[in-house]
Amino acid sequence: MSHLRLILLAVLSLVSSILSQPSATLIDCGASASSVIAGRSWQPDGDFISAGTSKNVSEQVLDQVLSTVRSFPAAATRRKFCYVVAVSRGWKYTIRTTYFYGGVNGKANPPPVFDQIVDGTLWGVVNTTADYAEGLASYYEGVFLAQGKSMSVCVASNSYTASDPFISALEVVRLDGSVYNSTEFGGFGLSLVARHAFGYSGPIIRFPDDEFDRFWEPYSLNSTVPNNRKLEVSGFWNLPPSRIFNTDLRATQVQPLEFTWPPMPLKNSVYYIALYFAHDSDSLDGGGSRVFDVSVNGVTYYKEVSVAPAGAVIFASRWPLEGQTTLKLSPRSGSTLPPLVNGGEMFELIALGGRTLVRDATALNAIKSSFKNVPVDWSGDPCMPKNYSWTGVTCSEGPRIRIVALNLTSMGLSGSLAPEVSRLTALSSIWLGNNSLSGSIPDFGSLKLLESVHLEDNRFSGTFPSFFSGVPRLRELFLQNNNLTGQVPSNLVQNPGLELRTSGNPFLTQPPR
Repeated sequence: MSHLRLILLAVLSLVSSILSQPSATLIDCGASASSVIAGRSWQPDGDFISAGTSKNVSEQVLDQVLSTVRSFPAAATRRKFCYVVAVSRGWKYTIRTTYFYGGVNGKANPPPVFDQIVDGTLWGVVNTTADYAEGLASYYEGVFLAQGKSMSVCVASNSYTASDPFISALEVVRLDGSVYNSTEFGGFGLSLVARHAFGYSGPIIRFPDDEFDRFWEPYSLNSTVPNNRKLEVSGFWNLPPSRIFNTDLRATQVQPLEFTWPPMPLKNSVYYIALYFAHDSDSLDGGGSRVFDVSVNGVTYYKEVSVAPAGAVIFASRWPLEGQTTLKLSPRSGSTLPPLVNGGEMFELIALGGRTLVRDATALNAIKSSFKNVPVDWSGDPCMPKNYSWTGVTCSEGPRIRIVALNLTSMGLSGSLAPEVSRLTALSSIWLGNNSLSGSIPDFGSLKLLESVHLEDNRFSGTFPSFFSGVPRLRELFLQNNNLTGQVPSNLVQNPGLELRTSGNPFLTQPPR
């Protein structure tokens, strides 16, 4: 049913460099200046995104990061707006998005519901309504592998979006290589469901206690007795902060400990679960032992967990769950100490969407750089998720995702057409008519699948391109109303299967008849 492992850890079993601050990019969305908040350096978002509008939140906030948002226009068609953050390829990153509505779309309008996206993967739906009704911000956290030199984190309208989507903060934090490394990150990401410090009732435990600034929320029960003795625990798999081991949930006697966790029902999906255990060495004086079985909804999760002062962690990398979830810790025969648990994490596994072929994405980004006034949603992955491709971009389906058509007719473009267009070898059509593009027409000779080219009503100049004679499938070539010079090749004029339009180029001549 799942991959289960038990790791008994001594202090010297793993050495981790403890950073004074996480290796992170912290973005204060909508802010105009950098700031230092609780010892962490935040950047304004202007270098990470070009779309959207900065807005101030009119409501009073306790956290400075929540005082501004970046807002994006709701659209009838699905469009995404992406932050692009530089990362180190092959490393795992925690991504946390924070949303505090603050009435930025008008006090009479409820918070919008919209999607959030990482690279080409639909991460999930953002719905802050319940939290905002209680005056709270909402945060979402996931763990994803960097598959390139940058990662994009996007918000996007969906069919339920009634007003402008927004975002308050974005954090991208690089994780240690051992953290959550039982997950197949080549095919899945992790979306946080719950992370709790059991038996604890104080404020959220985070940085600097947790070097990656993960949030450990309090979770206590009336039927359990917290252990407030300070423990020296380190070297745990997943590197939880030692502070979570200062408290625990434990049975009052050597009897089963049963409780609901996480506190909310779960949708039918597959989950990653990690549970953390440790206790003070005084408990073992006199030869006592703490050994128990762990079950989830009555199904054995792990047998004979033996908790020593060095600690233990058990995890399942793929565990199917649905509805309310109950954990039960049952003492084994001969165990003299009651069962306990200090902390727990649960993530939903998110199947990764595809990615645009790197060569195509790189080429299209070069074209984007050569254009001026590109569509506002030209950021992130050009093709994925499927319903969120860039405006004017059509993509293929299947495992190898290619760009097969460009249609930016009458989009108000200026600038030039980059020569990297020749690398989009799956293109069947290029429609850029009725813009203000200038410069020479780059070589399309490598585009053997090209059938239709519309570059009419622009300002292209230079000698009439001879390479069009070598494009075997070309059926439409519209170049009228530009500034091309030279002579139209006779084999194009005489090709009965080609619709050719070249009028309106004052210095262009036709071949002799």
